[in-house]
Amino acid sequence: MLPELTASDLHARLQSGEDIQLIDVRQPEEYAYCRIEGSQLIPLGELARRAEEIDPDRPTVLICHHGVRSMQALAYLQHRHELTNLLNLRGGIHAWSVQVDPSVPVY
Repeated sequence: MLPELTASDLHARLQSGEDIQLIDVRQPEEYAYCRIEGSQLIPLGELARRAEEIDPDRPTVLICHHGVRSMQALAYLQHRHELTNLLNLRGGIHAWSVQVDPSVPVY
């Protein structure tokens, strides 16, 4: 089982001031439509060449639409780059919109 957290858990950690890197692995047009404030876009297809942008020294949450692509990204980064600081956002940006911030559009 790969490590993950809920939208509510992520919100609580961000509200407490925890320094978390947010990496969104969706496509640019999805990211342009809606995103979690402070997240950085690294589309899944670019992850192999941009993996060095992920900070190995702070918690990093991977985000996509429903949590599937971000789980793939997490598995890849753990296996190929031996990163141990990663969490998948369970339910993705959709869960964030529904459970935490209704101002973030659902699609």
